[in-house]
Amino acid sequence: MDRLEAVDVSRSYGDDTVVDAVSLALVPGEVTALLGGSGAGKSTLLRLLAGLEPVDAGEVRLGEQVLSSRHKTVPAEKRHIGLIFQDFALFPHLTAAENVAFGLAHLEKGVARQEAEIWLDRLGLSARAGAYPHQLSGGEQQRVSIARALAPKPTAILMDEPFSGLDPALRESVRDSALEIIRAARIPALLVTHDAHEAMISADRLAVMRAGRVVQAGSPEEVYGAPVDLQTAAALGRINLFRGQVNEAGQVATPFGTLKSATFPAGTEVDIAVREEAIILSPGGIPARVEAVARAGALVRLTLSSGDFRAFALVSPTDRPDIGVEAGVSIDPAGAFIFRAGGS
Repeated sequence: MDRLEAVDVSRSYGDDTVVDAVSLALVPGEVTALLGGSGAGKSTLLRLLAGLEPVDAGEVRLGEQVLSSRHKTVPAEKRHIGLIFQDFALFPHLTAAENVAFGLAHLEKGVARQEAEIWLDRLGLSARAGAYPHQLSGGEQQRVSIARALAPKPTAILMDEPFSGLDPALRESVRDSALEIIRAARIPALLVTHDAHEAMISADRLAVMRAGRVVQAGSPEEVYGAPVDLQTAAALGRINLFRGQVNEAGQVATPFGTLKSATFPAGTEVDIAVREEAIILSPGGIPARVEAVARAGALVRLTLSSGDFRAFALVSPTDRPDIGVEAGVSIDPAGAFIFRAGGS
């Protein structure tokens, strides 16, 4: 399988540049998550890769083949790329099997039906092959749409918020089973999402997009553990933010401990982003009052105060202190990031 990639692609609408010189490679057998807020340019980049819109600059390539350039756009229907959207877009008058077989018109009818049933079986829907969309749950409809996209053996699969319309209880199981099938197909895959948790738990690679640009790309572990700037750190999970100044010893004081700064010279004003799980309970740490305790899934979120400062920490339920007690607190440097104040 060839990889699908954008090479310095741009797209503007009038004076508004929505995608700005973006390069992104989708590798066969891997899921790449494209994370960003509303208006970041995620869906537009997907449309450029799919051929639903032309590029104003740069190229979209599948292996050595140029699919899009400033002077050429291979139509979407000739790219053989599978598309999955939040709107399942199933044909209401066709059964699940018939919906999947719709993209297999090049095959003899009996063969197409057999192939459709194979894909439905892979997605756990054998018993629902004869059901119409209105008879299927949201999760079943989404799995049918995924089977329909994969059945024609596409060269790549592009997904735009495909699981966001599902109930939370269904979302993870449908997503996990779907992405397992997509990886097994050994094709490049893109998952566009605004959900940081979904991006990190689902993807082999993660690209963070903001204001039309990909600001950082790498494994979820790399991007989460070494964000390039404050906004990227905040995009990947809740942070505690403090302002400080680097002293002559190359250190920065925070309300909950001192951190080493090897990047900035003495006197530099800096912003310190500390992840919730990096605020840890430590008997010898700085005293902080426990103001509130709340369950946060498998962990417990603490609201802590020290003087005029407040911070949030995620701890194990076994370490849960009572409200009103004074606890020792320190910072795990692995979850703390220092950036130049107002910049990176």
